[in-house]
Formats: sequence, C-alpha cells, structure tokens
Amino acid sequence: MATKQCTLASAISFEGKGLHTGLQVKMTVNPAEDNHGITFRRVDLENTPEVPALCEYVTDTSRGTTIEKGDAKVSTIEHIMSALWTLGVDNAIVDINAPETPIMDGSAREYAEAITKVGIVEQEAERRYFEVTEKQVFTLPEKGVAIVIYPDDEFSVSVHVDYNSKVVGNQYATYFSKDEYAEKIAMCRTFVFLHELEPLMKMNLIKGGDLDNAIVVVENPVSDEQLDHLKKIFGKDDIRITGGYLNNQQLRANNELARHKLLDLLGDFALLGMRIKGRVWATRPGHYANTEFMKELSRMIRRSGDRPSFKYSAKEQPLMDINAIKALLPHRPPFLLVDRVFHIEKNAIGGIKQVSMNEPFFVGHFPDEPVMPGVLIIEALAQCCGILVLSGVDNPECYSTYFLKADGVKWKRKVVPGDTLQLECHIADFRRGICTAECKAFVGGQLACEAVLTAQIAKNR
Repeated sequence: MATKQCTLASAISFEGKGLHTGLQVKMTVNPAEDNHGITFRRVDLENTPEVPALCEYVTDTSRGTTIEKGDAKVSTIEHIMSALWTLGVDNAIVDINAPETPIMDGSAREYAEAITKVGIVEQEAERRYFEVTEKQVFTLPEKGVAIVIYPDDEFSVSVHVDYNSKVVGNQYATYFSKDEYAEKIAMCRTFVFLHELEPLMKMNLIKGGDLDNAIVVVENPVSDEQLDHLKKIFGKDDIRITGGYLNNQQLRANNELARHKLLDLLGDFALLGMRIKGRVWATRPGHYANTEFMKELSRMIRRSGDRPSFKYSAKEQPLMDINAIKALLPHRPPFLLVDRVFHIEKNAIGGIKQVSMNEPFFVGHFPDEPVMPGVLIIEALAQCCGILVLSGVDNPECYSTYFLKADGVKWKRKVVPGDTLQLECHIADFRRGICTAECKAFVGGQLACEAVLTAQIAKNR
C-alpha cells in the first residue's frame, strides 16, 4: 500500500441522468490539497455548501448512499466514491449541480477510465490507516447480512450474495489491493429485480433508470400483458426476456451482480475516511449495513484513540497565533484558553494551551497544590472547536458559539503548571447550526480529558 496521500493530476467532468431524480447532472471532480479528504460541493445552491464524504454524514441508504450536511445533500455517491478511493484518490472536491450523481451506465466504468486517463499525483501528507487488530463483526440476522473484518497486512474483500433466486443463484466476488479494479470491478452494473420496479416507481424513484443503466432480473414468468406494460414504462417496443434478464443478452461477468455489490461496498467503506488494513468477508452486504458498520468502526476508532492524532512541534510556526485566534473568538484574557493552532483541516483541529503558574485560577485552585480545574479544560476544548467552526464561515466576528451539552466527560490525569495542553477536536456532526464534536486533551502524549461537546453557532445581535 502507498503511504502518501494522492489527488487527481487534473480535473475530470461527467454528465448524465440521476438514477432516481432523472435530472441532467454535471459533475466535475477536482484535485484537492493534502488532508482535505473527499467532499461534495453543490454548485447549484447559494454559497455552494459542501458535505464531506464521511459515514457520519450518511442520512439515507434506501436505494443508494446519501450524505447531507446543512443545505448540501448528494445521493447515490457510492459509484464515484468506489472509483476514486479504490484507484488511490484521497483528496478531491466534487462539484455537482444536482442532488444526485449521474448514473452513467449503472457501473463505475466511465469514472474509472477517466481517473486512470488523467492519473493521480502523490502529495506530502501521510495516509491514515485503520489497522484491524482483532475481528470486527456487523450483522443483521433478520436479513441474513453479515460483514466481518479480520486482521491482515493488506486490504481485501470477499462478497457472497444469495437472494434465493433461481436466476442469480449463489454468487461470489473477490478483490485484492493489487487487482485491476477498472477491469475486474468497475464495469459491473447495478441491478434490480423486476418485482421491485413498480414499488420504486410509485415511490417516485428511478426516474432516470432504463435498460441501458441497470440489469433487471426476471424471476418469474411474464405474461404478454405484463410485457406490454413494461413497453409503456420504458418507452421501448423491443422488450424481451433473455436468460432471466430483461433486455440483457450478455452479462459482463457471470458473477456481475456480486461484483457490483463489491463495487458498492468499496464506495461505502471509503466513507470511513481512512484506508483499511484488513480482510473483509461480506454476506449479502447493502448500503445500510456497509455504512452502519463504518459508523461503528469510526466511533470505536475515536473512543480507543488515547494518543494524539496530530503531532505537535514547538519548533514549527503555528497556523494561527494568539492574534489570529483573537480575530475569531470573542474570548479575552483571563478566559482565552487557546494559545495557538498547529493543525486544522475540514473537520478537525489541533491547538495548544500553555499552562503557566501565572494563571489566575491557581490562586484558589489550590494554593498548595495547583491543579487546572477540569471545567476549564473542557472550556479550552470548546474554544478550540469554536475556532474550527468559525474559521469556516464568512464574517466570523458576527457569530458566537454557545454550549448546549457535554457528554461522556472523563478526566484521566491532573494538569499542572508547566504542562503543555494539546487540544484536539473532531467534528462528528454539524447541521442547522448545531455542532457536535469529539474532543480530547493530552499532556505529554497522554490523555488528560475527553468529552463529546455540543454547541450552537448563532449570529450575534
């Protein structure tokens, strides 16, 4: 596995219909800087709001994967995510002028071809990996769904699908990190069973679906009357059934359906936001199971992170000094509790509080054994998170952040004069002006305090 992050060598554009909305969509995938991750930007909306391609922003998985943050909502992202992530793109900004990606031919083939044609370039930042150290399991017994990840030095996936279908049968598909994704997985198309079409149409979905961008599985005999009905639905006079499939005389692989499920899984697993070193076995995976499993892993990774995510060096110039911080926060001494910011990205920040004996709270807490009050450590974390949020809005001086609640607060060790308090905040959710962040404070690389903080961002009167 490569150790450095990568982005596209140049922008690539696509046009086509959205599968469910039927809208004509234009989508351009642009290179992005180190540590940006993959984000979708709705260029058709005011202020071009963005939503990160991360599992915590998944809001719907009924017929594809949908992510949403504030006014930005994008559906059916799994195919483009599968192609970008599997072909090595860590950072990209996806400009899109509709609430859904173009379905193209129902696969990720055109995406993969375009990415391969322009190529990717290596960046300076190191890739982040989730190294599986013990078996992790997600199951939905009532649906026969099971996804298991085992420890391994490389990433690989094995998928098994069985829909009790005499047409589809049992199908298996595998992917290893050294496989040719574009040739083996990307060309496999989405599929639907014929008996699912009518309900989907009644739900006002698949407006952009046709026999050129989906495999339709026909499980039961179809009467002439039903064929005439299908001709009207698809606006075609040559509707026919061949080998259990509607107008699909030749599959691109004898296990194309299993391979497409693998394609989807790769796209959904990319929403973890870090690459996986582990061996995956999945039975009847789907978007809900894939993304819920990634949410579980994401929470587990954050909970178990008792070491700083970011490396601080006093020798390096801060990204924000005290004057830059004062320009964002309304706090002033003696209640300004962040001295510098040394790391900042889309949804995370690293800051520093130098704890001195001159702090006024040490006068009474405690005269003979000075200890920084735990509530002030929480306040320092909240201020650090406020810097992150306000740095992303126009006219930050017009806004303030207000505490709503603190959950899971734990203090692990004392913070005393002379300590360098390293503050880290990772945004878990941010919508409608409410921000929830997982925050931790470290001293000497050891966890001193952790909490999940929720605050409201409000415009000043």
